[in-house]
Amino acid sequence: MSTQMSSAKRGVATDEMKQVSKDEDVSLDYIVKSIANGSIIIPKNNARIQKIRIVGIGRGLKTKVNVNIGTSTLYQNLDEEVSKAKVAVKYGGDTIMDLSDGGDLDLIREKLLEAAPITFGTVPVYQAYATGVAKHKNPLDITEDDFLNAFEKHAKDGVDYTTIHSGITRELAKRVLEVRRHGGIVSKGGTITAAWMLKYEKENPYFEHFDYMCEIARKYDVTFSLGDALRPGSILDSHDELQVAEMINVSRLAKRAYAKDVQVMVEGPGHVPLNEVAANVRLAKSLIGDVPYYVLGPLVTDIAAGYDHIASAIGAAISAAEGVDLLCYLTPAEHLALPSAEEVKEGLIAYRIAAHAGDLVKIREKAIKWDTEITEARRTLDWQKQISLSINPEEAERIHTREGQHPGNNVPCTMCGSACVYIMLPQQRVKKKGEDDLHQQQLQ
Repeated sequence: MSTQMSSAKRGVATDEMKQVSKDEDVSLDYIVKSIANGSIIIPKNNARIQKIRIVGIGRGLKTKVNVNIGTSTLYQNLDEEVSKAKVAVKYGGDTIMDLSDGGDLDLIREKLLEAAPITFGTVPVYQAYATGVAKHKNPLDITEDDFLNAFEKHAKDGVDYTTIHSGITRELAKRVLEVRRHGGIVSKGGTITAAWMLKYEKENPYFEHFDYMCEIARKYDVTFSLGDALRPGSILDSHDELQVAEMINVSRLAKRAYAKDVQVMVEGPGHVPLNEVAANVRLAKSLIGDVPYYVLGPLVTDIAAGYDHIASAIGAAISAAEGVDLLCYLTPAEHLALPSAEEVKEGLIAYRIAAHAGDLVKIREKAIKWDTEITEARRTLDWQKQISLSINPEEAERIHTREGQHPGNNVPCTMCGSACVYIMLPQQRVKKKGEDDLHQQQLQ
C-alpha cells in the first residue's frame, strides 16, 4: 500500500497533499516535492477511517502545536481526558498525543481518537509498560515482542504518529550509569527502555528491530516521531554527551526510515538555557537535515513551576523562529500534576502565540497578515474585529467588557479613556484639516 512519501516520490499528489497546499497557501508542486524529500510530513494513518483535520508539518509551513493529555498510573479519569481532548480541538491544537500509562489504555485511546478528530499520536512503550504491570505486576517483566506488539497495536488502531525511543541503545544505557547528570533521565519512555536493557542485558527492541518497525509503519502509513529519551531534564544538563550521542543515533535512523518511504520527524529537548536554544536547532538540523524537528518547549529555566507554560513558550518562540516545525506545549501543571482542562487551554494558547511569533520570522510575508489586520482594527477602534482576530476571542471579550463597558466601536477602552491615542491625535488632524480648509477658502 502506498504511503504519502511513496506517492510523492512518484510525483503523485494525494488528497491530503492537496488539502495542505490549500490550507498553507503554497503550491501543490512544492508540497509534493517536499514530502518526497522528507522535509514535510502529513501524518495520517490509512487505517483511521474517521474524517480528521489534517496538517502538514515541515519546512515552509506554519509552525504547528501539539497538545499532550492522558492518564497516569496514579490517576485515571477518562471523562476528564475526553474534555481535555475537546478543549485541544476547540482552541486550535494541530496535533494531540495520548500519553496515558494507567488504566485501560485501549479504551482510553479509542475514546480519545473519537473525541479529537485531528492528527493523533501515542507512545507505544507505555502500552508495553502497562502490559508488564497487568500481566506480571512488574513493568519490566516484558519481552521484545511486548515492545513490538505495542507499536503494531497502535498502528492498527489508527494512530497517525508514534513516539519511538529508538535512539537510546544498550551502550548509552550503560553510559547513563557513569555520566553525572543533575536532572537524570526525565523521559518515562527512555527510563523504561534503559532499565529494561540493563536488567536483561539486551539491545533496545526499537533499535534492533527498526527495519521491521518500518515495515509496519509503511503498511499503515504511520509517521515515526523519533523520541529523545536522553533529553536534558535540567538546563544544567543541556547538550551533554548523552543527549548529543542519542541525537546522532536518531539522525541515522531517520535516514533509514526515509529510505523505506516512512514519514519521520525528530524530537528535541527539553530543558535548554536561553543562549543555547538557537544553537540546539542548528545542531539538530545539521544532523537530521530538513527532516521536521519537534521540540518540547524548550524550558529556558527550571524555577517556573506553576508557570512552565510561560517559561517554555519563550524557548518555543525562539525555536520556531530558528526553524522548528512542531512545538509540544507545556501547561502550568508541568512538573506538578496532571493538567486540568483549563490548564490545557492556557498551555495551548501560550504555544499558539509562540508559534506565531516564530512564524513572523520564519514565514513573515504570510504570518504578518494576521498582525496587519488586528493593527488596523486596533487603530480604528473596531472592537468587534479586534476581538474576533485575537488568539482567544472569548478571553479578549471578557476582559474588554468586564467594567460594564459597551463593546461598541469608536469608543475608547478603560485603559486610557478620553486620553486614547486613537482619539486625541485623529481629533487634532480633523481640527487641523478644518483650519487649513478655512484658510484656503479665505485666500480664494
